[in-house]
Amino acid sequence: MLTINNSDKRTQVEITSIDQLVPEDHLVRKLDACIDFSFIYDLVKDKYSTETGRPSIDPVVLFKIVFIQYIFGIKSMRQTIAEIETNVAYRWFLGYGLNDKVSHFTTFGKNYVRRFKGTNIFEKIFMHILKQAIDAGFVKVDAVFIDATHVKANANKKKYNKVKLEKEMRRYQELLDKEINEDRQAHGKKPLDKSKKTEYKEVKESKTDPDSGMLHKSEKEKCYAYSFHTACDKNGFILGINVTAANVHDSTMFEIVLEKVKKNIGKPKYVAVDAGYKIPYISKLLIDQEIRPIMPYTRPRSKKGFFRKYEYVYDGYYDC
Repeated sequence: MLTINNSDKRTQVEITSIDQLVPEDHLVRKLDACIDFSFIYDLVKDKYSTETGRPSIDPVVLFKIVFIQYIFGIKSMRQTIAEIETNVAYRWFLGYGLNDKVSHFTTFGKNYVRRFKGTNIFEKIFMHILKQAIDAGFVKVDAVFIDATHVKANANKKKYNKVKLEKEMRRYQELLDKEINEDRQAHGKKPLDKSKKTEYKEVKESKTDPDSGMLHKSEKEKCYAYSFHTACDKNGFILGINVTAANVHDSTMFEIVLEKVKKNIGKPKYVAVDAGYKIPYISKLLIDQEIRPIMPYTRPRSKKGFFRKYEYVYDGYYDC
């Protein structure tokens, strides 16, 4: 039977609580039950005055707004505030009622610049929550997965300055040179001459966001972006992260990310990476630390006309 709703209840006054409007299985309820955010007050108390000035916005609310943005994949702070204004579950998570005014979208940015910039408060919050997850048994620390993802910067790719930068030496070059010279001395040879000329490379530095780097996603598509080098466990918990410009290769940041993982959770048994990290130095680094590297098979990539690796035979007598 067709039913036509002729009664408009949009302006009807009803007695209810905001707690009754949030589903029992909603993610915000699980977050609120698992994480006690009150520890944030101790971390930020020296950033606020206890006697003078206007009353501040609750710092826990400020950080919860950021959690909402990240966990629910909202693109910007402006959109996050717009979502909180109409989303009952988000208001419940912040401890707001239906009629409470939500702060302006610039509020967090201003607080970050004036109070939190240049501090390690965010890292302390991250570590505190990660420790809670480890204590609860959610994090599996035996295997770690490391990879990088690109995030596009809000910068016009046509507005740039051409600058010359000094080429950075590979992180393992010094160790490699030392090992080569030790082998040369053992065979009665002179050490290698390390007096090399400084090499420079020309890059396009963005006028809008100079910290970003030009990313060549394909032959046609180019943009300024950042690389988020991330380590996580098999359940998706982030164990360590490092942010660089997008034109920094994944393999060069591997050791930095690995050291952060060891600092946060201890040494893992296995480290899984993709083909971008499959270089001899990374393999040796892991094996020397008694960590098993898990890497994909890749076909030998020798230049045309040159011997392939498997075509070489080691001569033990002449050590060559």
